Amino acid sequence: MMAPLVRDASLVWLASGVVGVSFGAIAVTGGLPVWVPVVMSLVVYAGSAQFSAVGVLLAGGGPLAAAATGLLLNTRTAAFSLAVADTLGSGRLARLLGAHLVTDETVAFALAQPDPARRRAAFWISGLGLFAVWNAGVLVGALAGSALGDTGRYGLDAAFPAVLVALVLPALREDRAVRRAALPGAALALAVTPAVPAGVPVLLALAGLAPYARRERAA
Repeated sequence: MMAPLVRDASLVWLASGVVGVSFGAIAVTGGLPVWVPVVMSLVVYAGSAQFSAVGVLLAGGGPLAAAATGLLLNTRTAAFSLAVADTLGSGRLARLLGAHLVTDETVAFALAQPDPARRRAAFWISGLGLFAVWNAGVLVGALAGSALGDTGRYGLDAAFPAVLVALVLPALREDRAVRRAALPGAALALAVTPAVPAGVPVLLALAGLAPYARRERAA
């Protein structure tokens, strides 16, 4: 069971590492010291929130504004945590560490598994590997600095969406109720994307769960 999970998770790790390099390089070439993206990645560990917070800092905003932006974008992980609460285990240490490892990719990878045992293994394999690779990538990018040039030319913004689509497709194909919740959420996210900061569309997409919840209560 472990080998297939590691093989599948490695695709997510690869995308994470590449984007981590980009984040570290962007932060340092923008004028921040090397330790800022490195420490942020260890303590905050939230890709979109980190990019947004650094964007605020580089635009001249203060630490409070940067922190508020990151907190807003990361509120979506509260719903993700509920989805995998039973997967983390019952011990306090497991729940504390697991909460820190909750990301879009790790939750999607875990929920794509067919049974509780595989979901738990997938969460920890994906989560620990992703944390290690992301932080290694950020360190490399921060140390490389301006040597990488314009990181936008590599098309890194498409890496994570492609991985997430691959992870959620099985659930969309197999469960009509999931499709009914996902389609309006996706439509809402696409509609507001040009007008709101990165990460907020994902949060607003949770509105697609409202009709699903009402049907469940009625049933």
